[in-house]
Amino acid sequence: MLAITRYEGDTSAPTLLIAHGLFGSARNWNVIAKRLSGPRPVISVDMRNHGESPWFDSHSYADLAGDLAEVIEAEGAPVDLLGHSMGGKSAMVLALARPELIRRLVVADIAPVAYSHTQGHLVEAMRGLDLTGLTSRSEADKRLAASINTASVRAFLLQSLDLKASPPRWRLNLNVLDREMDKIVGWPAPEGEFTGPAMFIAGAESDYIQPDARPLIKAQFPKARQIKIPGAGHWLHAEKPREFEAAVEAFLSA
Repeated sequence: MLAITRYEGDTSAPTLLIAHGLFGSARNWNVIAKRLSGPRPVISVDMRNHGESPWFDSHSYADLAGDLAEVIEAEGAPVDLLGHSMGGKSAMVLALARPELIRRLVVADIAPVAYSHTQGHLVEAMRGLDLTGLTSRSEADKRLAASINTASVRAFLLQSLDLKASPPRWRLNLNVLDREMDKIVGWPAPEGEFTGPAMFIAGAESDYIQPDARPLIKAQFPKARQIKIPGAGHWLHAEKPREFEAAVEAFLSA
């Protein structure tokens, strides 16, 4: 079973389940999960091969959707499901395969398509980080800067570095994530349709949801609303948290 972080709320409302993206964890969603809780219980998971969740040899979207289904069945279906990037694809695959588990679906900055980019260079940078004698995040950041220029990307990745372990270690199954990268950036093209309410939120500065993806979204998620958050890129929940949270709250409570 996936590792779960819980936030209390009104149990007469459906639980909101949050699934993070590649290299993320439930911790990345802590502030938003807390703020969305209250009117409803919220649970945030570490996806397989991430955070405190178990490591496996495979990382397909069928696997990821199956993990989420196991959590939902244990919690009591249906839930509202919010997924970002890799978590968004996992959420879509589950919604198409097991629509009865989901009341409302929120997909953040990802489309039901295969992408040509890879995040393999980030895996290499993390693998290449010299962990010898590391005791501070600032020192880790300094070392990681040799291979990753962008400070915000380094800060995001370093949230998954466990400095309390001896020796320090990544809370990411880097070998499997690297080997399965084609599946992660790809799309298994599942059949089916989710006819419940759905909202696809894009960052206006992100290029992850292209115009040609919109008819594909509508074909399998016929009730999907599609909105953009101005000034936000791919990590829209981190870059424009209040706007993101307001859009999700309005949709869930509609």
